[in-house]
Amino acid sequence: MKRWTIIGVLMLVSLVGCRQGEKPYGTEVPTSLPGNKKQVWAVAPAVNLSGESVVDPLLQSDLLFQQLQQVRGLTVVPVNRVVEVYMRLGIDRIQSMQQAALVCRMLSVDGLMVPSITIYDAYNPPKMGASLQLFAVKPQRFGLGGMAQGGPAAMEVNFFQAAGMFDAANGSVREDLQMYAGGRYEPSGPLGMKEYLVNMDRYCGFVYHRLIRDLLRNQTSQSGSARPPVDSTTQPVEQAPRTD
Repeated sequence: MKRWTIIGVLMLVSLVGCRQGEKPYGTEVPTSLPGNKKQVWAVAPAVNLSGESVVDPLLQSDLLFQQLQQVRGLTVVPVNRVVEVYMRLGIDRIQSMQQAALVCRMLSVDGLMVPSITIYDAYNPPKMGASLQLFAVKPQRFGLGGMAQGGPAAMEVNFFQAAGMFDAANGSVREDLQMYAGGRYEPSGPLGMKEYLVNMDRYCGFVYHRLIRDLLRNQTSQSGSARPPVDSTTQPVEQAPRTD
């Protein structure tokens, strides 16, 4: 009897040790699109307004693409498809609602996301200013040959934007960065959260995540959607009691 008791205790200790030795991974709750309808967005080449030659517009768009892929209910078209359409149209950036509608029609997508970089400083602590512009087209009635009635210029385009400057020297930005890093990646690396301060690509991913969250909130408030975007860094806000 004692023998089996000892064996049972050893097995229990072994199981507890395995659980304690397991590496903690991300526990994030993915962001979701407002509403219930799934959408397809395309990512355009980034517009570099920072004056820094080290900014790679296509790389920035790829980093944004990776963040958008984590949004529930959203399918994302990569930047190379948009570049091909730009070349066919002979343009290097969107300069009007009509152009945005035409690109969306040619790609058969619901929206075109255009990132812009205004500040880019990769030195620790990093600093980045950026904006996201979403040109969202409404479903159109199609005539013969699949062409929208009235052509792309007649398509209704809604415009949503989010912008911000994220300086890692700011305490509130560091708090958000720590929550983002701990929720999405294995935190047991040799640098821990510091990796986001020395790896600018990772820091850019954090910035785009924040801007996507803000843009979806703006889209919710403007469209009056009943279901706001969900995100692990979003805390519930208690409504103040009415005094009237």
